[in-house]
Amino acid sequence: MPFTQTIQSEAPNKKLVAMSVVRTIKSNPALKKFVHWCLIPTHQAKPRLWVKWFINPFYHEKGKGITICRRTRMDVLPFQPFTIGNYSTVEDFTTVNNGVGPVHIGNNTRIGLGNVIIGPVSIGNNVILAQNIVISGLNHVYSNIDVPIYLQGETTANIIVEDDCWIGANVVITAGVTIGKHSVVAGGAVVTKNIPPYSVAVGNPARVIKQYNPSTKEWEKV
Repeated sequence: MPFTQTIQSEAPNKKLVAMSVVRTIKSNPALKKFVHWCLIPTHQAKPRLWVKWFINPFYHEKGKGITICRRTRMDVLPFQPFTIGNYSTVEDFTTVNNGVGPVHIGNNTRIGLGNVIIGPVSIGNNVILAQNIVISGLNHVYSNIDVPIYLQGETTANIIVEDDCWIGANVVITAGVTIGKHSVVAGGAVVTKNIPPYSVAVGNPARVIKQYNPSTKEWEKV
């Protein structure tokens, strides 16, 4: 068998083995608890140093020419995927967490100072995130007043920021929201509903005030 065919046939087998191991761990509560402790200190979200040094570099996908600044807090684990595309930047004081959902960052995207990104989140190509933005696909369940909130579990819903968007400073994007391509979200907005492509949104809750009309080739007030 040619070498390339051998590699292609081995790759699915390795994936199946990995999936089998994950299923075994998840099906055994005691084993799952032990593995979790090995990866993350108790009551913490930050992975242990050995995970950062010896697991993440081989598990997560990073493009060429990327910059992840030294003061960035990368709480990424092998629980979920983390990918970052070519020539993208994550600035200082940003936190990226994939503990409950994958985080995908496209090509030529800039994650500004002090952002918080909690998966599941997908950020497209050529996206600009300004400063102090919170994008969280995670929510805590709160239904029982007799139980601390942190013990009531979580829900997740994917956030998507499509290509060529500009998100202003201090914006909050809530779980399940999609920001359509070529859109702008003004500083300080709280986005709780989907924003269509080619739109400008402002306010709390965010509302669309302008959209690009491809027929007239003009930005029109909504």
